[in-house]
Amino acid sequence: MKLSHFLAFATATLISLSGPAAFAESDVEKQRAEIRTTVDKTLTDFYQADPKLKDAVAKAPGYGVFTTYGLSFLLGGSGGKGLVHDNKTMNDTFMSLAQASAGLQIGASQTRYLFVFKDAKSMQGFIDSGWEAGAEGGAGAGAGKKSAGGTVGQFTGGKLYSLTKNGFQAGGAVAGTKFWKDKDLN
Repeated sequence: MKLSHFLAFATATLISLSGPAAFAESDVEKQRAEIRTTVDKTLTDFYQADPKLKDAVAKAPGYGVFTTYGLSFLLGGSGGKGLVHDNKTMNDTFMSLAQASAGLQIGASQTRYLFVFKDAKSMQGFIDSGWEAGAEGGAGAGAGKKSAGGTVGQFTGGKLYSLTKNGFQAGGAVAGTKFWKDKDLN
């Protein structure tokens, strides 16, 4: 084999082996950018719903923002993505979530969650171990930019806010929600 053919073959081999990795990296960056864009829009919606949240988020050690999409008819399920932002280090940790429920319920909705952490330890625990919640009920509706059915609650590490953006969800159910670090995006 001529040296020029060997070099051409070696170059082609290297390009073909590095191509998928480069493509995968650009796909990861695209997904991160999409999540960040959604988070920015979601924060704007929360601040419009309650202007005091902007100050609370700025003063907190960090916050988490998540969006879920789901359907339910007696049994329900939804999934989504989001991130936890550390206000001190300015680092983002990308996370996923899943919800499952059973009960007297019907609907389809997009729900957005805002976690405002009370301390760095709680935030880090959420990132490292995720978070699980259960039992919910109520109704919410929203269309376009107008939202209703927003709720405020406590969790061990701070405050949790939610907004229903699109769709309708009604009824009562026993539900479970799990958050975890997204291995592919971090």
